[in-house]
Amino acid sequence: MQAEIITIGDEILIGQILDTNSKWIAEELNKIGISVYQITSVQDDRQHILKAVKEAQSNANIVIITGGLGPTKDDITKLTLAEYFNDTLVLNEEIVAHIEQLFAKINYPFTEVNRNQALVPSKCIPLKNEFGTAPGMWFSENNKVVVSLPGVPYEMKGLMLQSVLPKLQATYKLPFILHKTIITYGMGESMLAEKIEDWETHLPPFVKLAYLPSFGTVRLRLSANGTTLEMLSIAISSEMGKLTKLIPDIIVGFEENETIESVIGQLLTDKKQTLAVAESCTGGNIAKIITTIPGASKYFVGGIVAYNKRIKIEELQVDKKIIAENSIVSAQVAEAMAKGIQQKYHTDYAIATTGNAGPTADETDKTVGTVFIAIATPTTIFSEEFFFGKPREKVIARASNKALELLRKEILKN
Repeated sequence: MQAEIITIGDEILIGQILDTNSKWIAEELNKIGISVYQITSVQDDRQHILKAVKEAQSNANIVIITGGLGPTKDDITKLTLAEYFNDTLVLNEEIVAHIEQLFAKINYPFTEVNRNQALVPSKCIPLKNEFGTAPGMWFSENNKVVVSLPGVPYEMKGLMLQSVLPKLQATYKLPFILHKTIITYGMGESMLAEKIEDWETHLPPFVKLAYLPSFGTVRLRLSANGTTLEMLSIAISSEMGKLTKLIPDIIVGFEENETIESVIGQLLTDKKQTLAVAESCTGGNIAKIITTIPGASKYFVGGIVAYNKRIKIEELQVDKKIIAENSIVSAQVAEAMAKGIQQKYHTDYAIATTGNAGPTADETDKTVGTVFIAIATPTTIFSEEFFFGKPREKVIARASNKALELLRKEILKN
């Protein structure tokens, strides 16, 4: 069973907002056995919407549309869908009462513009929007379904979870789709593919492998599709077991939420240990990554962005002679920074970075892309030199990821 997703709104196409709706909808459809064939974003334009819906229906049984259902004149989805289905708008009194109740709770005047939101095509099944005024709309024709939802994410999600997904499950006999993901760290995609080539070649025909690389990380996602959930679960578990034995040293977790920062957080929590960071070239990016994890305050004490030489000296107690003799971008300075923040904040572990992210070399003699990363542990301090190339954003991202990789290895050692 396949679906298409259409997002409507000029604000998406000009880059004013990100289309997070499609990602979420695709994930939820996949959970109930519906594959997404294509995702399309279109303008707030009648002809463009009509063309997109027609093409989507030719490709898929299910079309999910978000956007263009508000009270203003540029919200044209409802009128366009009425035209597409050769229909007329009628006033739905239940929706009128719902909007009146919502406005009464917040002491907001109910106007004719708001009443017009209760106008829906007569051929659709209105879907009550518990979180807003614009109803969802369900059209069914020739065993195909078109669903129109508001673009506001929390309204769309409420309608999907309460109405659309249960209704799709009741309408169609759906297969099972099962995904499992292993997160690996520290090995490139090509080298990893070579290492597990024989295992991948002998996967069952209904199990597929996808490589999902990013800076420092490769996610290996196994997907199985079939009619029996138990059979799929057994097959996925068996293949995950084989894969785990092949690459035990680089696996940091399982599933999408087990990032390296969450794994580090769990390790530090379990050991009742703490962490601080002293960042130069990464500019606070490591601290930002660490604090995306809920509860990070249990183990992350804080950090200093020692971007200027004076801050390294005054706040981290880096000796001026070390800088003069070795350069601001050096192993010695990185290690002094790590030691300084570890002692200042009284932590078990510390990360420090100093490097040249570019675009110019500034006061250093090091090539743009050179970064020194130091790790302070309860018993030792060490550093490593890396070359991350260009551009600046790549250097910062790769240095941040490599620092977390080094830290994880040290925590596991101790």
